[in-house]
Amino acid sequence: MANFVPFRAVRPAADRVSRVVTRSYEDYSVQERNALLAENRYSFLHILNPGYRSHRKFRGAARYQRVRQRYLEFLEQGILNRDAKPGFYLYRNEQGGHAAWGVLGAMHIADYQLGRVKRHEDTIGRREERFADFLEGARFNAEPVLIAYRDAPQLEHLLQNIMQCPPVAAFTDDRGVRHQLWAISGPEEIRAIRGAFAEIPETYIMDGHHRSASSALHASRRQAETHGGAPDAPHQYFMSCLIPESQVRIRSFSRLLTDLGGLHKSDILDKLQQYYQVADMGEAPWEPVEKHQFTMYLGGRFYQLALREEAFRLAGPVSRLDARILSETVLRPVFGITDPRHDARLHYRCGPEPAREIREAVDRGLFAVGFGMRPVDLDEIRAVADAGLTMPPKSTFIEPKLPSGLTIYDL
Repeated sequence: MANFVPFRAVRPAADRVSRVVTRSYEDYSVQERNALLAENRYSFLHILNPGYRSHRKFRGAARYQRVRQRYLEFLEQGILNRDAKPGFYLYRNEQGGHAAWGVLGAMHIADYQLGRVKRHEDTIGRREERFADFLEGARFNAEPVLIAYRDAPQLEHLLQNIMQCPPVAAFTDDRGVRHQLWAISGPEEIRAIRGAFAEIPETYIMDGHHRSASSALHASRRQAETHGGAPDAPHQYFMSCLIPESQVRIRSFSRLLTDLGGLHKSDILDKLQQYYQVADMGEAPWEPVEKHQFTMYLGGRFYQLALREEAFRLAGPVSRLDARILSETVLRPVFGITDPRHDARLHYRCGPEPAREIREAVDRGLFAVGFGMRPVDLDEIRAVADAGLTMPPKSTFIEPKLPSGLTIYDL
């Protein structure tokens, strides 16, 4: 399989880890970020937002250089420390009674480029460029790519034994998520983990398509600058968390439209019958129970849309995805949404109670109609990735979400 190796992590000091580690930068609203920056001088957000203290805004290369400076300051002050020797790291995440764990290490760029680490999402070129620029200036990566592998019983037995030992870091964050980390540096354990992953033929990116693509772009830039460079140089790897498939949780995104495109409710119900059996489910929140079945909330009522498969050709792994079916049979022909990635009328939401949240948003007048669907499953993700294809935008919301700044990979 992939060349997955231990690395020498930079980590928060044990007595400050709960104050340093954050969620992903983009997961915060501007107000949340500013509040956290104001109240917590140890937050990793101070590294990512280096102009906060001086009330200045830096952009581009100037910002990334200052990110690097703040990172070095945190190291000098002992807020962050570099581990004495390379290792793997076992990370455990628990929320709402659901626990997931995975191994943090460094994945070789070649395995991503050669397709041994498979992807199912498109990436946007400008975002790849921007994060590659960040890696060039900051010279560290603080947020791992989440990669799934088929469950391996021997490896799981080893990891369960490690979790019987005291962790090197443990804390509960402001959302009630429990985080634990174990450092694995013993030669025998490292050999066993590398050997177990060497026997796994394929892995699949769950979250972090842009981070992995940007790391590959950064590596190609460095290779060009150094006329090839050492094949095992740090920039030839990207930090990853490998997690067994059984512990991945997938949620779906709801689709909400700001207007009905000039149509009346009766027009919409009539047009839907080209592809669907339509049933009025009443006012109470109703969730789809099968694939190719959708919920629609319109005019204060929920409707079941059950696809008539003879009316729509399910020809391949992408065409069978409910996100694609909804786009091709409802959003495009009924509402004229031809570009689901950029159309300003179309919005996406993801929550634990989709139907209830759709109803609330529509009843408040924020949207005119909402649609929900079943989450995709891992078989669907594998089928798309194995075929070298990509899913429609906002097809999956993957958990667990990994924290930022718990382990940092130096480039």
